[in-house]
Parts: sequence; C-alpha cells; structure tokens
Amino acid sequence: MPASPPTAPAVRSPAPLPDDWAGTALTVVMPTYNEAENLPRIAHDLMDLGLPGLRLLVVDDNSPDGTGRVAERLAEQYPGRIGVLHRTAKEGLGKAYAAGMHQAVADGAAYVLQMDADGSHPVEYVPQLLGGALSTGAALVVGSRYVCGGRLAPEWGLHRRLLSRWANRYVSGVLRTGLRDATAGFVLWRADAVRAARLDRVRSSGYSFQVELKYQAVGAGFTALEIPIHFEERRIGASKMSAAVQIESAIMPWRIRLASIRTPRSGAGR
Repeated sequence: MPASPPTAPAVRSPAPLPDDWAGTALTVVMPTYNEAENLPRIAHDLMDLGLPGLRLLVVDDNSPDGTGRVAERLAEQYPGRIGVLHRTAKEGLGKAYAAGMHQAVADGAAYVLQMDADGSHPVEYVPQLLGGALSTGAALVVGSRYVCGGRLAPEWGLHRRLLSRWANRYVSGVLRTGLRDATAGFVLWRADAVRAARLDRVRSSGYSFQVELKYQAVGAGFTALEIPIHFEERRIGASKMSAAVQIESAIMPWRIRLASIRTPRSGAGR
C-alpha cells in the first residue's frame, strides 16, 4: 500500500494579545484586483481575530470581477471596521499599497499591515506580527519565509522555490538590507516609518515596491524584526506575477541602489 503524502503541520493559533495591545489601532491594507472569491473569507477571518483595534482597508483597482462591490458589502456588514478605497485603473501593486498606507496613517492608524488578498498570508500570524512590534519596539516586522521556522507553500515546485530564494539573495547582494526575506509582502509598519517612507516618491509600481520600502526604512535607521511564517499557496484565482513584473523586479534593485548613491539617505536613528 503506497504511503500517504505528508501533510503540512497545523499552525497553532497564538495566545490572545493583552487587552491594551489588542486595542491598538492597526489597519490592514489589502490591494485587490479580481479577488471577489477570496476577499470575503479573509475579511471575515480578520474580523474574528479578537483584535478590536483592527481595521481592514481594501484598495481595489477597478476589478472587472466585481471585487469592489464585494468589498462595499463587507463594509456594510462591518461598519467602521472595513473601508474601501476605489481606484479607477490597475496601476500596479506598489501604487495601490502606497495609496492605502497613506490613507491608513492619515485616518489614525498606529500600525499598518501589508497583506495579500489571495490567502497566501495566513491570518493567524497577524497577532504575532503586532505583538512582535509592541514587545520589541521594531518599526517594521516582516513575516519571513526564510528565517528559522519559516516555510514556503508545500505546493511550490523545486523551480519556484529556487527562484524565490535566488531572488532574495540577489536583492540582498545588491541592496544589503540585512533581511533574510527582503521580497516579503506580509509586513507590519509603525506609523512613523510609513510617514518617513516618502510614498509619493516610490519608483516601483509592481512587487519590487516591497523591496524599495524596506530598503528605505533600514537605510533610514528604522529597526526591523523578522518572524517566521508558513507561506501558503493562493486559494482561488491566478497569480499576478507577469513577465513584465519579473523584469521590473530584476532591474529595480539597481535603480534603487544608484538613486541612493546620487541622493544619500538620512538616518532616522530608530
């Protein structure tokens, strides 16, 4: 009888945060494009975390599948806890994040969490990210696939795993951020780090936005913490990682590095 395929170990739910931490003003910024099937489940899971200070801001790039309308219905279901920022065109992940993070801080968020809508960032890690920031004073906390205890989705094949690891080593070699997972998209930011990020000047419109923002923060002296996560495969739909996005991701670290040489960053000393 053939052996059963190995199953991924279950991720234990973290202990509840202390009440004064659980009430911290935290806004999850979630860009969407054609995520109408994924959004309701992840939104409900976030609302059920037991974090009364948590808000969700959906930034929709005029999705043709009606994601914006789904988000509006969720906002009606959770008044004051879910908001929607409608954009008129698909301008890239980086631009959507920049708009959402700026709005979140302007609305009073003490912390802002970047999170994908496809289910690849497990909701149960949100309290850990916030608790890590509050307990250590870190300005950014990265949900990392490449520190001890971190793991990629078991569905990923060898080629995809090697490409992901190579991309991180490539970025680290060019930009020297000191982060093991510089391309991670599951990142918690303290509000002052967001304000210092100069979101209006971000060059990256695609996934390399993640790299550029971390490079700015680390170079400005903000402290970073990486905690391990188990990265998951998207639940429904297709990846947005196109050939054009991959090319931009390969070129952008050098553009960022050269720009920093021409315009040295000032240290924030945090």
